[in-house]
Amino acid sequence: MENSSFQTDNNIRRLPPWLKRRIGSGETFQHTHNTLEVHGLQTICTNANCPNRGDCWSRGTATVLILGNICTRNCRFCSVGHGKPLPPDTTEAERVAQMAKEMGLKYLVVTSVDRDDLADGGAGHFRDVILRCRQVVPELGVELLVPDFRDCQDTAIAILAEARPFVFGHNVETVPSLYSTARPGGDYGRSLELLRKAKAAWPEIQTKSSLMLGLGEADDELMAVLKDLRGVGCDRVSLGQYLRPSKESLEVVNYVTPDKFDWWAQQARSLGFSWVMSSPFTRSSYHAEE
Repeated sequence: MENSSFQTDNNIRRLPPWLKRRIGSGETFQHTHNTLEVHGLQTICTNANCPNRGDCWSRGTATVLILGNICTRNCRFCSVGHGKPLPPDTTEAERVAQMAKEMGLKYLVVTSVDRDDLADGGAGHFRDVILRCRQVVPELGVELLVPDFRDCQDTAIAILAEARPFVFGHNVETVPSLYSTARPGGDYGRSLELLRKAKAAWPEIQTKSSLMLGLGEADDELMAVLKDLRGVGCDRVSLGQYLRPSKESLEVVNYVTPDKFDWWAQQARSLGFSWVMSSPFTRSSYHAEE
């Protein structure tokens, strides 16, 4: 099987020039930082050491991480802490809403850690955050990036129905052959089933997923995943380069060139995805407002 890029073992630790990016600065960046800090909010930007934080915060956008920053799983591509999380914070919905108001947001992306300790996987908390945000900022557009709701998918979808409309995102993250290495707590079929159930329950909404490249996946494997996503009605897809977020995380296997990402964008569009973002720095919520 052909790998989706080229890279020698000797050079894999050397970051290619297209992956070098400045740390953010400026008035808008500082305002974003201060507003999040004042309201005591977590972001995936900081918890996952996202390389786009400077860009996004300088544009006045951030992806809010609700339900704490302790995950009940331990995926090896992720640097978010894992262990036994605290109970959901009942003040969080109000704090997120006030942040959205103060930042003048038109579009908000909300994600969470896995909360396998909760009977609804945290769906009720997602709902409460969205409903309160809409009360405070009625014109706010919302995108959800949810966990796989293991053992409670039907319950979660029923709960989230109260908070429509939104873009419903759930990331398959990588190809099935790499799940045991990168995402041992996940299940590829379960992730596809969640996206299928969401589209079946809400045909009018846009569903979305994301994949990391550079973990050792082959082109035919990646193409098969894109076809699987379209097969369950997934409308939007984002493809980005995996970058090691911590010393404990998986090593990068290969760096995918910008030209190859452009090629994958063409393939995705040819399969019928209505929204495609594919580039080395693309992440699931990167430029989601577009």
